[in-house]
Amino acid sequence: MKIAAGQIACSLGDLDANVRKMRDFSSRAKETGADLIVFPEMADTGYAMSVIQEHATAWTEGAVPQLQEIARTLSISIISGVSEREGTSIYNSQVAIDASGHRVAKYRKTHLFSPPPIEEHKCFSPGAELASFSIGTLRLGLTICYDLRFPEVYRTLACEEGANVFIVSSAWPFPRVEHLRVLAVARAIENQSYVVVSNRVGRDDGVSFCGNSAIIDPYGVTVAAASADREELLQAEISKETLRSVRDKMPIFEHRREELYGKR
Repeated sequence: MKIAAGQIACSLGDLDANVRKMRDFSSRAKETGADLIVFPEMADTGYAMSVIQEHATAWTEGAVPQLQEIARTLSISIISGVSEREGTSIYNSQVAIDASGHRVAKYRKTHLFSPPPIEEHKCFSPGAELASFSIGTLRLGLTICYDLRFPEVYRTLACEEGANVFIVSSAWPFPRVEHLRVLAVARAIENQSYVVVSNRVGRDDGVSFCGNSAIIDPYGVTVAAASADREELLQAEISKETLRSVRDKMPIFEHRREELYGKR
């Protein structure tokens, strides 16, 4: 399977402009043979809490139906970070759409980044469950940005849901760029799984994003990487055969001592 990651900047509060950009990146990815493209966190609204509070929509309107139409028209699967409004709550969510334009999975960010000046907890309600879904022989686990700091999420996705490709939609800032690289590689190595990071570039509400989107293989090798400050389209082939090869050589899941530290 050929997977792509769209490293983009967003126009704050301009959903139509952001969806047009995602359509362009999706079209380019499809032209070069990609089966799936991943976009960053809050790719519809941009990443500023006041703007998200104003522009977040239910998924019957806004960016999600447009992304479904893009997926259906281009026959490409799309995963993107998007806003989600339900009643009085707003969620920092990911939508997964298959190549027929159907929504196949949804994840609401479970770990909210509370330190100032971001203070996500003042805007979002936290999600209450993990999410994964299958494409062919691969199973994709959905995660968002700050989740990378919680290895329990990825171990649970791997051991309890069978995920072997972790998708990370992110708006990771420059001061912690090295953390993004190290954590993404660690999640790949410790779970012998692919990690696909689609991170923002540009600047929203005083926060500069560090790019460095990447596709990392189950051995921890970065097979595609982006710059820190430019919009780019990354692509790489991922396969069940590579996963099987890495896991056969070092069967860490068979060697786990669950009686010492629990199922996770």
